[in-house]
Amino acid sequence: MVKLDRLINVLGGYGVRVVGQPRGRDAELHSVAMHDPTAGSPVTGDALLAVGVPDIAGALELARAAQAGAVLVRTGAEPDPDALAAARAAESCVLLVPAEISWSQVAGVVYGLVLEGRETESGRGPSDLFTLADSIATTVGEPVTIEDQLSRVMAYSSVQGDTDPARLDTILGRRVPEGVRQLFDERGVFTHLAVSDEPLYVVGAPEHGLQDRTVVAVRAGRELLGSLWITCDGPLDTARSRALADGAHTVALHLLRSRVSADLERQVESELVIQLLEGTPDAAAVLGKLGLPPRRHRVIALQAHTAAERNAAILLAFERATTGFGWSRPGRTTLFGNTVYTLLPCDDDPAPTLGWLRELSRGLPGHARVAAGVGAPAEPGEIPASKQEADESLALHARRPGTEPVCYDEAWDEILLQRLRTAAAAGRVPSRGPINHLAHHDDTHGTVLVPTLRAWLEAQGDLNTAAERLEVHPNTVRNRLRKMSEVTDLRLDEPRTRLAMLIALAVDNPDHGHER
Repeated sequence: MVKLDRLINVLGGYGVRVVGQPRGRDAELHSVAMHDPTAGSPVTGDALLAVGVPDIAGALELARAAQAGAVLVRTGAEPDPDALAAARAAESCVLLVPAEISWSQVAGVVYGLVLEGRETESGRGPSDLFTLADSIATTVGEPVTIEDQLSRVMAYSSVQGDTDPARLDTILGRRVPEGVRQLFDERGVFTHLAVSDEPLYVVGAPEHGLQDRTVVAVRAGRELLGSLWITCDGPLDTARSRALADGAHTVALHLLRSRVSADLERQVESELVIQLLEGTPDAAAVLGKLGLPPRRHRVIALQAHTAAERNAAILLAFERATTGFGWSRPGRTTLFGNTVYTLLPCDDDPAPTLGWLRELSRGLPGHARVAAGVGAPAEPGEIPASKQEADESLALHARRPGTEPVCYDEAWDEILLQRLRTAAAAGRVPSRGPINHLAHHDDTHGTVLVPTLRAWLEAQGDLNTAAERLEVHPNTVRNRLRKMSEVTDLRLDEPRTRLAMLIALAVDNPDHGHER
């Protein structure tokens, strides 16, 4: 099930547009029908694909027969005034599909959203995995748990029976307790699941609060997708073993559909987020398609890698960033190059971004190296600027491993200097001047005029403060300043000159130490 408004927003990313004035955009769509010209009887469904019908009038006639709330028409021609009038007066919402979009593409999107439009791993696919668990539990007469490859709970039956402590801990913790998982590993359970599709009986372990179990692999081809567990009092008979194996096959089909739906939604989401990052005149409309509120957003840039496999960590980070339940995920994400970008609505307070980063990092391998930066809050049209700030903040964090992610609000001064250093490296700042003359003198005569000038400028001309920083007597600073005036024309009495020299010193050596 999906609401009509959601279907319209997603299809809008493919160029599909609404004709007329749709009513009841909060209407729920539960089924899909495809027009078949060779069929003798009309089809029925909440969303109708008017395949082979090039005009709106004919599509609306089919929609009335199908009792459809939405009808999709594929045509390259603009609707005439009569067709527009009919679309406005119709009970069905008319969606016009561009001629360059194939019916197979449209069908994939519509079927994926409507038939698999509840919660999934990515937050946008089937949620009837719990219903399926209940169905299997009813068939085999025992409580059921469905887990992924890492023993994390994906669904469980409401049929509890004599639930043991281990199952309760598994459900509450959303994954198998570590002690129980280690026991299964020692008994070869996971080895069996990796190579066999036959149900395996596992004797209970009272010391772990574990009753007897039977488990079967959930597999698609050669790929292990997870496992199906039931709590039992002894080995299953042939009929119940067969029912369990059939249930695992159904779960596998379900998970494959879920994956397709998730991948499709991730693609749509990624493309829309990239539009915002690169800049678009329709930024507010794109935010609406993503289901984000019309407020200021921050861009988060994140990179992650391990020494063994550079791409695995960033792919896992992207998967976690796009995983959630329904549309409760606070942000929207794309993977662009080797960087995960997320848009998060949080206005002036950067705390939600840092919390989001901490939560995401907890799901990554402990040895993964993570660098992240957060841009300043931006209006919809300013998101590209926030992306640049996030990139620059990320670059700062990459040079400070083991520290908190860098937020532009607190690091704007360092980023400004980094931009000036980049300009200097490109030859866009003067390469000759008082600072260069003093540096040459220091190199030639072994003096420390440049560090002395820096300390004096940073102390705003206070000799005592500068001397304390340099750990010398104030007269020494005074004498060095006199020497500087002999080497070059400093003009220390001019505020603009002092500011320019301070900037030049910061750009030239941002991590200076104070020398004597």
